[in-house]
Amino acid sequence: MRYFILLCICVVFSCKQKEETPKVEAVQEMVSESLLTTIESPSKGKAHLPRLVAQNGVLHMSWVEEEDSLAILKYASYANEKWSSPKTITSGTNWFVNWADFPALAINGETVLTNILQKSAHGTYDYDIKLNLLSNDEVLKSNFLLNTDGISAEHGFVSMKPYDDGFYVTWLDGRHTKNEKKEDNRMTLRAAIVGLDGTIREDTEIDASVCDCCNTAIGITYNGPVVVYRDRSEDAEEIRDTYIVRWEDGTWETPTAVYQDQWKLNGCPVNGPAIDTQAQDVVVAWFTASKEDPRVLVTFSKDNGVSFGDPIRVDMGMAIGRVDTTFLDDGSALVSWLEPKDDAIALQAIRVYQDGHKDAPITITTTSAERASGFPQLEVIGKTVYIAWTDLQGEQSTIELASFEI
Repeated sequence: MRYFILLCICVVFSCKQKEETPKVEAVQEMVSESLLTTIESPSKGKAHLPRLVAQNGVLHMSWVEEEDSLAILKYASYANEKWSSPKTITSGTNWFVNWADFPALAINGETVLTNILQKSAHGTYDYDIKLNLLSNDEVLKSNFLLNTDGISAEHGFVSMKPYDDGFYVTWLDGRHTKNEKKEDNRMTLRAAIVGLDGTIREDTEIDASVCDCCNTAIGITYNGPVVVYRDRSEDAEEIRDTYIVRWEDGTWETPTAVYQDQWKLNGCPVNGPAIDTQAQDVVVAWFTASKEDPRVLVTFSKDNGVSFGDPIRVDMGMAIGRVDTTFLDDGSALVSWLEPKDDAIALQAIRVYQDGHKDAPITITTTSAERASGFPQLEVIGKTVYIAWTDLQGEQSTIELASFEI
């Protein structure tokens, strides 16, 4: 099944696991109301798919609002405890709007890059990636095509970061999924540079066989871009582990496993990894359910992603995933994820250190396990942690934001 969803997984703890299995009764902390500051969202009406980026002390957010059949991509920035007036970047009635394939966001100086997914044919998963450039609240270039293959197929799960005089962008590209030969029918991973003027160059395939519908993530190290994603083995075993591919000396290196979970899965869990970088340091967080044990793992690299330390388990025993991560000033990292807690689904966060120890996890809020609740977002400015998530009330959805000091 193409969009396989993990609705129920039995937890089986194995004594052979390398990473430590946490005890469910381990101490947890709840961010008290006196410490958690609610931030009024700039979104209106039915809103979801928030994306946060912290850049030069300013918090930026893009999101999607829906009015009947019209989808609207909006953007605002937050500084001095105040949001700028929301800007409509683009809108349309022919978008592919999906809980897991959210518009990406990147900031380079005064230039903002975002994307939407636009239907290209009648097939459910036939859509293209359209980019939008914004500067000083003015749209510089709207709805220009990233994937130029001209094939009506799936193109999405975009991630982007500022890089030199533009942006490095990566995405899942389905141009080969329409091949007649089943063995050649594979999702691929591609990357390209998008200039500040919207020119696209160095469009390159960087992995020929990846998981169909897990989000990608990109970071910039001293050596250049690194991309993490869920791979798909080329043999019949269907291993779906988290991989990294690095740009070095003017070329993309051969992809390697961040850690070999050996998760065998005949389908896509719709649950990709997260990455952050700090000079030559890299942190990667990901979800796996190998050995029928759903969990969230974190690992660090001190050499631009060439090698990683042993994974550190951070969940409490039955994670759902949907991870995010960001470095803190001291080189530790903050990680967020979803997991069941009592009769609810908790948005959890934890501080993890590069030597392997970790603070007690904290519960930010409770939310819905429904797919429409999406992927919570995490960013840090100085010692202030900002979190955005989608709150569901029946058919309605709103974006919630909060902050706390760490």
